[in-house]
Amino acid sequence: MSARENNCECLSVVIPAYNEEATLAAIVSKVLAVPHLLEIVIVDDCSSDRTPDIARELVAAHPQIRYERHTKNGGKTAALITGFALTKGDIVIVQDADLEYDPEEIPAVIQPILDGHADVVYGSRFMVRKASRVLYFYHYVANKCITFFSNMLTNLNMTDVETGYKAFRGEIIRKMVIGSSGFGVEIEVTAKIAKLGCAVFETPISYYGRTYEEGKKIGMLDGLAALWYILRFNLFTSLDTSFTAPVKLKGKTINAPATTLKPAPAGAANRTLGNRPSEM
Repeated sequence: MSARENNCECLSVVIPAYNEEATLAAIVSKVLAVPHLLEIVIVDDCSSDRTPDIARELVAAHPQIRYERHTKNGGKTAALITGFALTKGDIVIVQDADLEYDPEEIPAVIQPILDGHADVVYGSRFMVRKASRVLYFYHYVANKCITFFSNMLTNLNMTDVETGYKAFRGEIIRKMVIGSSGFGVEIEVTAKIAKLGCAVFETPISYYGRTYEEGKKIGMLDGLAALWYILRFNLFTSLDTSFTAPVKLKGKTINAPATTLKPAPAGAANRTLGNRPSEM
């Protein structure tokens, strides 16, 4: 995609949501103002609050919005699998339904793709410190350790693999086979774009984190699972099984034909981590 196409409506925004009645309408309102927007795909991971009602109201008011609801809670990865499959845009980005990431920064995140430089862009909370709420020290240390361990096996010099802002050329993420659960998607997609040889960029973003009392859901078990996923998807997963079809990158086509997978029923096919609910 070249700079000449920078005025296109080419952006799909996937919003996974689980019990986000307090923030969903506000975040969607901000996303609707983002330049280049083609569509918003909201995936409700079997919320038990008013999230479904709010989402349906938003769909009725805005033709750019599509809404899907899981009949069983499967976690963030399950919601993203559903959302990615429904997208049509040349660029796909993830936007969490809480207010931890500001949609006003999406244009800066996707700009390297629009300019034809990048296949994938991560918004980094640590690359250059912008506005960032001061929260848990052990979360900061865990993020740094997970990123370091991931970098060792991907040979990418990332600063924030667990960031919520990840933008992809649509073809890449729609053809990717995703097999993790819970919050494992962050590690899995990083390993697979590295195997594919994508041109990966990072750009600094702000971060307005929540406390657990305010609704933050990721926990220690998710951090331990991330370490396993780093090993699994870097050492025990091949490029051939990582994508459903060849993928075009900048100036080349990567032949990574995997066995075509049949999509599973929404909310039913993805495991939860242990026996606890998978939340976002």
